[in-house]
Amino acid sequence: MYYVPYYRNDNMLLAQISKAINGESSAIACYAKLAELAPSEVEKARILEIRLDELEHLQKFTAIYVSLTGTQPTVQISSDCPSEYFAGIDYAFNDEQNTVEFYSQVADQANDPYIKESFRRAATDEQRHAVWFLYYLTKHKSKTSFENSPLTK
Repeated sequence: MYYVPYYRNDNMLLAQISKAINGESSAIACYAKLAELAPSEVEKARILEIRLDELEHLQKFTAIYVSLTGTQPTVQISSDCPSEYFAGIDYAFNDEQNTVEFYSQVADQANDPYIKESFRRAATDEQRHAVWFLYYLTKHKSKTSFENSPLTK
């Protein structure tokens, strides 16, 4: 009986790591698409930089998964990423914000210091990514609002 809670926690942790791996894989695919749609080279470069962070997270989470299970994870990539830039940036912002919460919860629940720190660091990166996506959302929304303003006609 004593081992049951730990077993459940291990299964829960593996499910959370799998979810993180799938999320990072999906973000990597989405950000490649968004980078191609970016309206400027500056935005494209920033999105590709964010994508590199996601690749690092994926590698770290995959290594943790393999160390715990001895097997490679089965990856499922979501196809939810919009094909239009502004909608894609909005999607990315919301996804990053949700991921911050999720990674923070995983870090809080993890007993292993390496896993705890890996998820805490990834949560910090995701928050920084969300700020960039929010900046691009605001920038493009302001530009669109200004162009549609009665003052410019």
